[in-house]
Amino acid sequence: MKTYVKYLVAVLITISAYSEIHAQYGNGYGNGYGGRQRSAIPQATTPQEEPKALTAEEIVDNEMPNITEVVGLNPFEEAIVRTTLTKYVQKRIELQILKLDPDKTREAIETISKDQDEELKSSLPEEKYEAFMQLQKDRFKTKKKKKKKD
Repeated sequence: MKTYVKYLVAVLITISAYSEIHAQYGNGYGNGYGGRQRSAIPQATTPQEEPKALTAEEIVDNEMPNITEVVGLNPFEEAIVRTTLTKYVQKRIELQILKLDPDKTREAIETISKDQDEELKSSLPEEKYEAFMQLQKDRFKTKKKKKKKD
């Protein structure tokens, strides 16, 4: 009789403990507090959207406030610099789209840069042109330093 009572008490404790555990942790198939928090249905991976490429106008518009402030351009000079930069940034974008071999790309970029510098030099006063060129050189130095830190 004693073993029967012990057995009965053990079964009742096990059943009550099971109901408590099941209520709190679930059945292990994704529902409940401590269960796996995944659905039984596999999820399709969605491809990440590539960031939208900026147009030449958007790139220049992002840079112009800094250029205007540092170089000290008046509205007429700002318009000249904006149109010149837009034209040559567009040429660089078109060059990237063509995906030429590295030597031809390098030569084309050098030609574009030289033409841009000549046009800006003929359009801006000497001191503002020098300030613009110094700004470009400083910008490249800071980018290189950031890459080294990463």
